[in-house]
Amino acid sequence: MTNTNHSLPKGTSDEHYTPKVLFEILGVTFDLDVAAPIGGSGIAPKWFDKNIDGLSQEWFGNVWMNPPYSNPTPWVQKFISHKGGGIALLPVTRGRWWDAIWEKSDAIVPLAYNFKFERPNNLPAKPIVFRTCLYAIGKENAIALKKFSTKVR
Repeated sequence: MTNTNHSLPKGTSDEHYTPKVLFEILGVTFDLDVAAPIGGSGIAPKWFDKNIDGLSQEWFGNVWMNPPYSNPTPWVQKFISHKGGGIALLPVTRGRWWDAIWEKSDAIVPLAYNFKFERPNNLPAKPIVFRTCLYAIGKENAIALKKFSTKVR
């Protein structure tokens, strides 16, 4: 996830990265990480980080998206309109964007309540305060989520 606001106090930033073990379990090949940490996440051969604004770039192939949760709306809109499919890690929320991704996703899987994100600079992993889900668009991605969990919509 890209941190778009480095001025936030510790514990309130967007610096919450997806644990690598999740990608091992999913077994999906991603072409692009659209909101990667600086230098990439290692899960896709191409990435956009905060120095290469993913929202202003052309997306291609199968994308992985774990966007800044401080402003997910434009990320979700671009994810939905992207023709190559992908998997997004997003919170469950009352935001208007959530209805759109619910409707457009081919599969949705809730993650554990105590799902822990990786933190920058080797800080201890910690859960965030709200529930998150994986949202898949595209047949291959939906199949991966169905293999990942029996709790699939």
